Amino acid sequence: MASSRSRRLATLLFSISHGSGRTARTGGALLSRRRMISSASSSAAAAVVADDELGGVLKEYVDYRRSLYGEFTHKALLVDAVGTLLVPAQPTAQIYKNIGEKYGVVYSEAEILTRYRRAYQKPWGQSHLRYVNDARPFWQYIVSASTGCSNSQYFEELYDYFTTEQAWKLCDPEAEKVFKAIKEAGVKVAIVSNFDTRLRPLLRALRCEDWFDAVAVSAEVEAEKPNPTIFLKACELLGVNPEDAVHVGDDRRNDLWGARDAGCDAWLWGSEVTSFKQVAQRIGVKV
Repeated sequence: MASSRSRRLATLLFSISHGSGRTARTGGALLSRRRMISSASSSAAAAVVADDELGGVLKEYVDYRRSLYGEFTHKALLVDAVGTLLVPAQPTAQIYKNIGEKYGVVYSEAEILTRYRRAYQKPWGQSHLRYVNDARPFWQYIVSASTGCSNSQYFEELYDYFTTEQAWKLCDPEAEKVFKAIKEAGVKVAIVSNFDTRLRPLLRALRCEDWFDAVAVSAEVEAEKPNPTIFLKACELLGVNPEDAVHVGDDRRNDLWGARDAGCDAWLWGSEVTSFKQVAQRIGVKV
């Protein structure tokens, strides 16, 4: 099947790029323009065929899952928090700078962002986990490294701010309607997040805690994605087997690879799926 699809694609691209048999023009500029158009047409055709092929593969996969599990392709949905369910309402570097100005922070937002990324990507030396309990030591290190300010009052103001609903917004404005439909359909839902113990009060502040049947947060599970342990814990809390669950998250390493290592299915937020309505439809839930 794959070879026949490849031959169809090659034939289609050949016919597009070589025209329909009309007399060739010999003017240099016109020939060059025709080549550019042919190249663009080939790329467009390849994209269309690739989309069609992908759509066919996805349909085959969905049909396969439903042949095994019935109406719904999965019994449980696992969802990443930051970057998938919610994001900061304002850029983190902007908040660090705005709050930090009264404490003597002079770095620009660009400098803070660069320093933040550098600090966040470094191994955390005090523990094999970054988020232990309330993760204050880790975040104190991040704030100080990002801004050059170690003022404890500054840190506490920042730390408290990111526990409030003002600091965050939902990625998908239709999330509430979709998650209610998913739960009403009998599909169980859990958060799986690398986060500290502020996640639960944050979900309450955002009035979305009731959307989920369980929360597996790394600070409580004592395992951070991509460690399969946190995904297995979420499945245990929901009472499902890993192969019955699909995880949705925005990080290829932490979310896709981690979930698949645990035996779960996984979809990448932002490319494979771009809304929770699309997630629900893939599972088989009507919204």
